[in-house]
Amino acid sequence: MSSVAGKVVFITGGARGIGAATARLLVQRGAKVALVDVDEPPLRELETELGENAVGIVADVTNLESMEAAATEAVARFGRIDVTVANAGIASYGSLEVVDPAAFRKVIDINITGVFHTIRATVDQILAQRGYVLIVSSAAAYAHSAGMAPYNASKAGAEHLANAFRLEMAHRGVAVGSAHMLWIDTPLVRESRADITAANDMVEALPGPLSDTVSVEECAAAFVAGIEERKTRVNVPGWVGGLRFLKPILSTRLVERLLARDVKRILPAMDSQVRALGRSLSERTAAINPIDRDHEPVG
Repeated sequence: MSSVAGKVVFITGGARGIGAATARLLVQRGAKVALVDVDEPPLRELETELGENAVGIVADVTNLESMEAAATEAVARFGRIDVTVANAGIASYGSLEVVDPAAFRKVIDINITGVFHTIRATVDQILAQRGYVLIVSSAAAYAHSAGMAPYNASKAGAEHLANAFRLEMAHRGVAVGSAHMLWIDTPLVRESRADITAANDMVEALPGPLSDTVSVEECAAAFVAGIEERKTRVNVPGWVGGLRFLKPILSTRLVERLLARDVKRILPAMDSQVRALGRSLSERTAAINPIDRDHEPVG
């Protein structure tokens, strides 16, 4: 296992949640971190907390020029980038019949296009250092769920992007991994469940440990171990990796028929709550990731 001490790690979605917890642990172990986020107040607080081994950079993963400028600033501060963690992501709620089309596009834009922009902005540095890239997907890439189709699709896409990028980089000395988490106790998860109480019901209906929530500290420890070991996959908790092999079974008619009983009961309540709120994103997510409806495509 290699140490992260002295490494420079570029983390998107770095202001709060998993990104912030991972940054704290990395700095504790001697790394330097470039934290990228659109949410400036918590970003500045974390930058101050972590001191000279951290720089906070306000940038938008949906804008390639913004990400290129962020990478340039990180290199100007620390001299290089050894590791990229493409962590920024959001989720929406509501069936495909109800979800706001603009929210659907925003989820895809951040969760897939944002990963591409993060890679493109840092790839030259990663190649120069023969470094490591961790693309944050989700257990949703292994197992689909009703009411979160945009998130499911985006995280499955992020996993395949990581798989393709791994093939492209292997002969050039760069390692690429994907991270797959179940329920992590992040602000995103807490805010979404507070907004959409039916989301809690959907989670609680899952069998056994599938409904359990893991702390951000445990997730961060898994991420840092993944970085040190240049892992192909980081699963949180570890048993989540088994879902990858069960994926063909989870999409069979029998299993989907069993799942449909809870979906039939819970999804109408979720859609009703989404309609009542007038939005498919949590309040904070919508505030820091505004949708410019004047430039939304028609149809």
